[in-house]
Amino acid sequence: MADPIDQVARTFDDASDRFDRLTATVWGPAGQSLVFALRLHPGDTVLDACCGAGASALPAAAAVGPTGRVHAVDVAADLLELGRLTAEERALQNIDFVCADATTWEPPSSVPEAGYDALAISYGVFFFPHMDASFARLVGLVRHGGRVGVTVWRAGAMTEFTAVVFDVATRYSPALADRQSLRDRTPLHRIDTPETLEAWLAAAGCHSVQVDVMPNLLPATDELCWNLVVGTGLHSVLEGLDEPAVEALRQDLLTEITERGLHTIDATTLVGTATVRRPPATV
Repeated sequence: MADPIDQVARTFDDASDRFDRLTATVWGPAGQSLVFALRLHPGDTVLDACCGAGASALPAAAAVGPTGRVHAVDVAADLLELGRLTAEERALQNIDFVCADATTWEPPSSVPEAGYDALAISYGVFFFPHMDASFARLVGLVRHGGRVGVTVWRAGAMTEFTAVVFDVATRYSPALADRQSLRDRTPLHRIDTPETLEAWLAAAGCHSVQVDVMPNLLPATDELCWNLVVGTGLHSVLEGLDEPAVEALRQDLLTEITERGLHTIDATTLVGTATVRRPPATV
């Protein structure tokens, strides 16, 4: 059986050509919101796990300034290269894009002994094979009083659109009929409401938890719909299809969306932040 981390890396690398086209409407607003909620300060050292092309890592670098540092970690090498190019365009020299498994990440010696000042994970925590243990380990890399934050899809977000995609894709790849939804094959369903995300962050040793709902209702244009297929994890439904089949699937999908009257795509996101609490040291 393929390693889950390798599968995620392959899927998002395959989607990298269109991934960045969603930054303005999807990844960017969530990343900016997360960085704002983390209340970063100039000079902070930040770990951005599952950073993708830098939707939250890049604004974090701008927030912490030249005296701060951001370690942006992901397994998708092609997405990291997009992030590096954007950082170069913006003359941001305080961000390192590193191809590594965030679940086993060890801070370099440049990180203060007390730990990172903040941890950010945007749309990535539910891809961890062992979400609770992996997140708890990453929280352990943040200093006492530091901040952690995640973004996840809210319950119901992307559900209607994803259902249409799989209904159409199954015509071309019948095996997809047995494939579980993102919420069923990952732990996302456990943290996709404000109440459950708040409880989950608290259980990880955090306090002062705050969860905000970021509504994001996008017009279902042809361009956006297809970019959501080829530029996200949904790209995997195209595996094994040749170019004519992919084009036929695209046409069928856009027709189906029109026939079902899907005018809006719900990309509503939860932004959860908290403060790390360490137990007092024993003598």
